[in-house]
Amino acid sequence: MKKIIVIGGGYGGLRAVEHLAGIDGLQITLIDKHPYHYLQTEAYGYIAGRFDLHDVAVDLKNWCYGFKKWVEFVHDEVTMVDFEAKSVHLADKKLHYDYVIMAIGAETNFFSFIEGLRENSYGVKKLQRAFNFRTAFEKLLYSKVEHPSGEKKGPLNIAIGGAGLSGVEIAAEMADVIKKHTKSIGESTREIRIHLIDAAPTILPGMSDFIVTKTHARLEELGINIMTDAFIQSVDSTTIRFKDGKRLEYFFMIFTGGIKVPSFELSREVERNRINQFIVDANLRIPNEPAVFAVGDCVEIRDAKGHILPPTAQTAERSAEYAAYAIKQNLQHLPLKPFDASIDGVFVALGGNYAVGELFRVIKVKGYSAYLLKKLITYTYYLGLKLRVNTGFEKRTKPFDDQA
Repeated sequence: MKKIIVIGGGYGGLRAVEHLAGIDGLQITLIDKHPYHYLQTEAYGYIAGRFDLHDVAVDLKNWCYGFKKWVEFVHDEVTMVDFEAKSVHLADKKLHYDYVIMAIGAETNFFSFIEGLRENSYGVKKLQRAFNFRTAFEKLLYSKVEHPSGEKKGPLNIAIGGAGLSGVEIAAEMADVIKKHTKSIGESTREIRIHLIDAAPTILPGMSDFIVTKTHARLEELGINIMTDAFIQSVDSTTIRFKDGKRLEYFFMIFTGGIKVPSFELSREVERNRINQFIVDANLRIPNEPAVFAVGDCVEIRDAKGHILPPTAQTAERSAEYAAYAIKQNLQHLPLKPFDASIDGVFVALGGNYAVGELFRVIKVKGYSAYLLKKLITYTYYLGLKLRVNTGFEKRTKPFDDQA
């Protein structure tokens, strides 16, 4: 019986388990410090109040129980991976492996060179931070319902630092919610202004001209103030200061402008990049460690032209599928093809029933049709999760005699 340990219950970790769970002769263990899988791609809707908590979090123990063959879930934090002993150390025990897949994800990188950023802004890479931001947003909306002519006059500014995919989707969804509130609860919500800030010369850096142009137009239509080439110098509890001397008073701020990989101890030094991502070989293995794979946001993945791929759920899932394939090949003593790092397409949710998308860099869609396509992709993933979770819950809660 070969022991496979998957560290991390994000998109990559779950996809790796799915592709390995049906193979005979494997004992699979999934480890995560949280008891739930967080659907981070849906953070924009959760923060803006479109989705509820059960839409963005699923129980990992129930999910693991949902497989026909036993998959163990360990709710614990990894403290070290010992390559030589082939063991994963937890708080009070260690587990041995034949293969390990590190799918530890990434967290918000609150840049240390921006004074006060961490203390005065929210992130969305963790469910707790997304929840805190949602609460602050709902309190602001409630204050406008309860006190439409409150003490504070003039605009109430919401600042979003980072105009990548997460920042853009959150800004658009919040703006759409505010627009709907204006119609239903009064014009006082017009005082709420959203500012999308990025140091890059454009929003969505690295994406196609079609995606950038259509997204920019939609954000302007929603009344969002787009600030590019804007370098934040410092943040305090009320004011963002920019390097060019400008200031922006704000009510609250979210930061999506960068990621870094969380650290845990390894038995030897391995190569990483400036944001702590692992540098891997063509087969997604830690160099000189044929039994150790790394997938998803915690890895620097380059395409055929040498461009670093953005950390997306699609990249995480595709790299996890490859790691599972590589383990299957190794078990059968078969050769490996190198990992094909490519992206099939991208969709950007832009508030309400509107999106823009591109498939295979050929098919371009916008508006309601793009929204429906994105929704279909998301729903297919979510439905698969929920069906497995429901199956697992039934198995866990059934009397033992009924399971025999």
